Amino acid sequence: MTQIGMLLYPGLTQLDLTAPYEVLHRVRGAEIHLLWKNLEPVRDEATMAIVPTRRLADCPDLDVVFIPGGHGQAAAAADPEVLDFVRRQGEQAAWVTSVCTGSLLLGAAGLLEGYEATTHWAYTDLLAGFGATHKPGRVVVDRNRVTAGGVTAGIDFGLTLVASLAGEHVAQGLQLGLEYDPAPPFEGGHPDRADPDLVARVRRGLRPDLA
Repeated sequence: MTQIGMLLYPGLTQLDLTAPYEVLHRVRGAEIHLLWKNLEPVRDEATMAIVPTRRLADCPDLDVVFIPGGHGQAAAAADPEVLDFVRRQGEQAAWVTSVCTGSLLLGAAGLLEGYEATTHWAYTDLLAGFGATHKPGRVVVDRNRVTAGGVTAGIDFGLTLVASLAGEHVAQGLQLGLEYDPAPPFEGGHPDRADPDLVARVRRGLRPDLA
């Protein structure tokens, strides 16, 4: 049975977690643990509450470590208990993974040094501070590190990981079953294709510290 641990923390972005969860929980033989310090509901950066299924202290050795991003990521990355857990599990896991700014928490735990990685486009400059090299891409795979861009990239991430865990035919079947055939109403979901003024405005909203 493949043990998959998905970290929770206050202020996470729920779609960073729930998009890959929707893919991964459908893999035969996968056991998913939603992990936090206790079993009390954890609120995301809006109002949704997610119930942990296991405490960090009771977590078995994981085959897959997964970290979501969110506004609460910085506080989680400064928490010694969280960092120790992520570092310890990441050092022995077959796969060390993240979506969005979850990669920054992996970096804070020392798990991205010497690896190519990605994160949300507004934060890619921070990867170098953890010894990682930013590689453009919606999903970046470097050996056993799998990192994805912002929020909606979680589905692409999940399917990419499933292809490695269970084979491309399984991943393709899940993609079809989930009707993952994106057709966004507007062109410009990435700064390479969006209006520069819009990019600047959104960046300021995401990174007010840049001023």
